[in-house]
Amino acid sequence: MATKAPVERKKTTTPQKNGTAPGMTRDVVFDVFRRWGYLQAQLDPLGQHLPPEPFPVDVPEDELSSEIAQEARSYYCGTIAAEFMHIPSPERRQWLQDRIERPAPKYDQKRILSQLIRADMFEQVIQARYLGTKRFSLEGLCSFIPFLDQLFATSSAQGVETCVFGMAHRGRLNVMTNTVGRAAVELFTKFEDVDPRSTLGGGDVKYHLGATGAYTSPEGKKMALHLASNPSHLEVVNPVVIGRVRAKQTRIGADGWKKVLPMVIHGDAAFAGQGMTAETLNLATINGYNVGGTIQVLTNNLLGFTAMPQESNSSRYSTDLAKRLPIPIFHVNAEDVDAVVRVAEIAADYRATFGSDVVVDLIGYRKHGHSEVDDPTVTQPRRYALIKDRPAIYQAYAQKIGVDPAAEAKAVQEELLNAQKQATQATEIPHMADTPAYWDNYKGGYLPVNDDTVTGLPAERIAELVNKLTTYPADFNIHPKVKALLAQRKEMGEGKRPFDYGMAELVAYASLLEAGTPVRLSGQDSQRGTFNQRHSFYTDTETEFRWSPLQHLSDKQASFEAYNSMLSEAAVLGFEYGFARDFPEALVLWEAQFGDFSNGAQMVIDQFISAAETKWHLLSGVVLLLPHGYEGQGPEHSSARMERYLQLCAQDNMIVAQPSNAAQYFHLLRRQALSPYRKPLVVFTPKSMLRHPDAISPIADFSHEHFQTVLPEGEITNAKRLLICSGKIGHNLRVERAKRKDTETGIIFIEQLFPWPEAALQAAIAQHPNVEELVWVQEEPANMGPLTYINPKLRYAAGDIPVRTVNRAAAASPATGSAKAHEIEEKLLMEIAFGRI
Repeated sequence: MATKAPVERKKTTTPQKNGTAPGMTRDVVFDVFRRWGYLQAQLDPLGQHLPPEPFPVDVPEDELSSEIAQEARSYYCGTIAAEFMHIPSPERRQWLQDRIERPAPKYDQKRILSQLIRADMFEQVIQARYLGTKRFSLEGLCSFIPFLDQLFATSSAQGVETCVFGMAHRGRLNVMTNTVGRAAVELFTKFEDVDPRSTLGGGDVKYHLGATGAYTSPEGKKMALHLASNPSHLEVVNPVVIGRVRAKQTRIGADGWKKVLPMVIHGDAAFAGQGMTAETLNLATINGYNVGGTIQVLTNNLLGFTAMPQESNSSRYSTDLAKRLPIPIFHVNAEDVDAVVRVAEIAADYRATFGSDVVVDLIGYRKHGHSEVDDPTVTQPRRYALIKDRPAIYQAYAQKIGVDPAAEAKAVQEELLNAQKQATQATEIPHMADTPAYWDNYKGGYLPVNDDTVTGLPAERIAELVNKLTTYPADFNIHPKVKALLAQRKEMGEGKRPFDYGMAELVAYASLLEAGTPVRLSGQDSQRGTFNQRHSFYTDTETEFRWSPLQHLSDKQASFEAYNSMLSEAAVLGFEYGFARDFPEALVLWEAQFGDFSNGAQMVIDQFISAAETKWHLLSGVVLLLPHGYEGQGPEHSSARMERYLQLCAQDNMIVAQPSNAAQYFHLLRRQALSPYRKPLVVFTPKSMLRHPDAISPIADFSHEHFQTVLPEGEITNAKRLLICSGKIGHNLRVERAKRKDTETGIIFIEQLFPWPEAALQAAIAQHPNVEELVWVQEEPANMGPLTYINPKLRYAAGDIPVRTVNRAAAASPATGSAKAHEIEEKLLMEIAFGRI
């Protein structure tokens, strides 16, 4: 740990010059350097990039060379550059000034040297034993290891008990061994790629994998470490980490932010270039998403694969987008290791003091090509000519502190070589992460054909919940329209009126909350609902105070949270996925404003939600609510792109459903929360069908034992033709059948699209022994919707019965923008479905 020198604050003026007026005061001179010193800092170890720039203020040259200016320059233009004068808080600026404008503390340089040796030797052994194998070496930035050591030492002294962090590929394996504490033999076994049959069709490359471990500070303080698994879409892990931290903090309570530290480690090009960075940074102080500050670290090569900084950044630093926020940004030369450690200490202290994000830009270089199989001299010959003969950072540091590192380096090298030899004898893949105890009651793997989770509740219990949900404080100024709606909903509980989707959903939540299951819902406009259907919160018409009946059900209920999220799909869905990862007991839901908008979060869906169990053995029960339905509202307000989700489905990796009535939606939500299986659930929810008379449910339907994966035909017996469908189109078909007085056509609803309910469908078909034809009907175009997924499965279920399909013609766009054209298309679908064309 560092010892802090006392601060001496002086207020003087520079000497008079030739009888002129006194020079600039100390504070004025220092203000110039506080604002602009970062433009002249010595940050690139190779001296190639980031040359000094003139200060953008008119200051006499002699003032910039005065004694006071030289002192200020030593603080702000050395190997540490600080950007903080954009922070509006005088208190925070003063705090930072006090920490920067003092002599550098003394650190345990022997400990630092040992860490540098271990970091460098790890990379050298891999280079010697696995030449040409991708590893994303940390060489050129090995000071990152003592940075982490100091960050964790300072944080643990302040009471932090856990750190969850995500990081890009560069240095990941080094961090696993030298910081997280995984045995080197485990990492080397990954390079040996033993037991390949155990990962056929699954698993992931070693530099994507997560790991758990523990850190012990020099003072004996313990901290649990969890490095999150991460795909090659580097910045996608950012909101996942933040969501996971929020869940862990929620478990602890009000002081959770003090005990759980989030950190994200970026590459410089990715930080500047990927929009997820800005989206996640914006969550920092938003209610419902804030985590008391995140340590944001850039392992900056000044090179993005083959792209130079001027090709990746539109401004001097790749961190400049963070200046939109009131947070400090530190740049530090990675070869000044003591400066690196000092910045780590300041960052940890600032986060603990103010609950704020801190950005640390650790500027070094990349010794080898992007992935060790690439030749960087082809695109950066001058830079790599400088790197070629540069000594390892541990050697330079040892020389600086006057120590001969040879003996220790040799001992560490031998230790690692022995671990590598052990790895060559391994027969099993090591598992490098432990699952927290709160996952003990949940499981993944293949799902049962019939989930026997009981979801039904008696009518009396439903009525009790409805009564609580339609009550509000006497002094609350309820909106007249909401008041009228609550009167209708009260009648639902009394059995006088059928339930619509909105009320069925709230009753599902209320029933879970009173049974001890927390519920968290977020999305754009989710408190009220995009279609004015939910009203989980009421707004006082005079004060705009928001009040939720779901938070006032009983004294012993679980917590209910609903947040109107910022206008982001990717970051918010990533956050909710992360929250669900560390709160499996909760029902965690993310709602798209329109289902189509989920394509803005496609990376989260592809890289985490659909694949995490197969790649990393990580489970999640996150729910995606995607409004879907063709109603003449145009391309971006119709299709939730069912085909994309169904294409991602395999190995029971998630559940895809489209409940066709309110009670089914109730049962589906309760099954998701009460089942011991934790799988992501994708629900195609309705829009116009929210109030469709055929989609409402009597109170008796809530007492059914289970969610039904298939709804068989209930009106027509022994049908000759069976129309098979999912969602809104089925209700349209029923309306059309009634108009035609057709008594030979049955309609079967597929409520769960994946896993495919084969047995339930065959049973529904078998109820009609004389059926002559099966017809799949969908409202989506032929190249969209479930058609290509359904067709082979339906033909298998049909046996010898002929199968045909009805759908819109294949199209490049999901839907027409003309309401009249939509009506024509819909009428044509009905005509074809009932055999007139």
